[in-house]
Amino acid sequence: MSLTPYKSDIIQIGSLTMGGTLPVRVQSMTNTDTLDTASSVSQCIRIIEAGSELVRLTAQGIREAENLAAIKKGVRTAGFETPLCADIHFNPGAAEVAARIVEKVRINPGNYADKRASFIRQELTDSGWMAELERTRERLMPLIKICTEYGTAVRIGVNHGSLSDRIMTRYGNTPEGMAVSAIEFLKIFRGEGFNRIVVSMKSSDTLTMVMANRLLVRMMIDEGMHYPIHLGITEAGEGEDGRIISAAGTGTLLAEGIGDTVRVSLSEPPEDEIPVARAIIKAVAGEACRVMNPVASLEQRKPGEKWFPQVYTREGERFMDESGEPFTGEVLTVTPSGLQTMGGRQAYDRVLNPVFNYDNPEQLAIGAAALLGRFFIARHPAGLCISNSGTVQGDALIRLAFSILQATEARITRNRYISCPTCGRTRFNLQEAVRKVKAATAHLTGMKIAVMGCVVNGPGEMAGADYGYVGAGEGKVHIYRGTEAVIKNVPEAEAPGKLLELISSDQERRTPVN
Repeated sequence: MSLTPYKSDIIQIGSLTMGGTLPVRVQSMTNTDTLDTASSVSQCIRIIEAGSELVRLTAQGIREAENLAAIKKGVRTAGFETPLCADIHFNPGAAEVAARIVEKVRINPGNYADKRASFIRQELTDSGWMAELERTRERLMPLIKICTEYGTAVRIGVNHGSLSDRIMTRYGNTPEGMAVSAIEFLKIFRGEGFNRIVVSMKSSDTLTMVMANRLLVRMMIDEGMHYPIHLGITEAGEGEDGRIISAAGTGTLLAEGIGDTVRVSLSEPPEDEIPVARAIIKAVAGEACRVMNPVASLEQRKPGEKWFPQVYTREGERFMDESGEPFTGEVLTVTPSGLQTMGGRQAYDRVLNPVFNYDNPEQLAIGAAALLGRFFIARHPAGLCISNSGTVQGDALIRLAFSILQATEARITRNRYISCPTCGRTRFNLQEAVRKVKAATAHLTGMKIAVMGCVVNGPGEMAGADYGYVGAGEGKVHIYRGTEAVIKNVPEAEAPGKLLELISSDQERRTPVN
């Protein structure tokens, strides 16, 4: 599927200019309690000093929104003019307070006015649909007026995990539902003459995120809209896996000319996200930090067509598959610059053999995933053999190849851990929880296990997960099977064990008795 090249309008967010052919901007989000002024100011400064061009903070209530004034004062007093953004869920009143203080407000169409998804199938008549949409418009009017008066920018941030009941009744939890949700809000804002807008389509699933953004662009072009787009994989996780999945999805869209700002959502200190985001952008766009000659999106392999990509190793001039047999088809050996411009069916049913030159394993992982992701998202190559002229060699290259296949869901060979980056809504040590859950489930294979800090996106982002571990308050955790909380308010210390007990019990029930 090809797309008309997309060029966004330029907008101003405080001191930051974004869009058009300007460099792709990078940002992050604090994970401090927004009522803790000193900690929030300190973390904002660390994020800014790491290179972030915008910092987002959660404002889940009026008190948190009001305290943004003290945080902003602290950041400005320290000599930083970096714009701040309030992250709003469920609470229009908090958005209206924050819009008078910070330079940008992020709202979620899935829970700003509509009831968030309950995952219970319902029917809604056309008249009922329009009545709900009109109620949404009325609820947005105060915010639009305030943002117009104060010059505050807005991000319309759609999350795959928190679509509204209304959208779910007609579109399901789909890329189309995500795009429609955004377009509805964009039309309301544009109808009031407000255009200082950024829009985002986020998911923890790489393919869903890519498809939703492509569809959004197509819909915006049809509507004569050219708003800047913020990119990111939600709940990407941590470590190498988090970096690879973020690079694969974000790199795919950047190569297609989609994306004006990026956040890499890692379950790590937020300042660690910035160098990863910059590395992804540089791998795809070079020093200009903006792809000037975007490629067309690759046509997806037809559903049902046989495809099982393998990881190959090179022995001299031969490429050996996982069983030790030589590959008799065509191998495409290509440089990073060649990957940047490849399109059409060039990689179709061929083994891709990219040749990199990295001494740093993390930089290799990010660069390779950013450039290779789009081919495996489209399900084109017959396999992957990564070569590197730098010091990273041997088994590390094989593991990286499997990780890229895993990140694009081209081939699942181990567990996928979906974990959020945490924010001020989180009430337990999520990074430690991820480590404990991984340790408890390391012997399992092929499962999706979500570790989420709170209930804002947790149940929805776990729609594709087998099991979930979700913060439910101070020191308490809900254990989910799919989207259903089956064990509630488990003490944090006992939660990894309870999760494993549930998985083991389910597996025993599924095991046939001889």
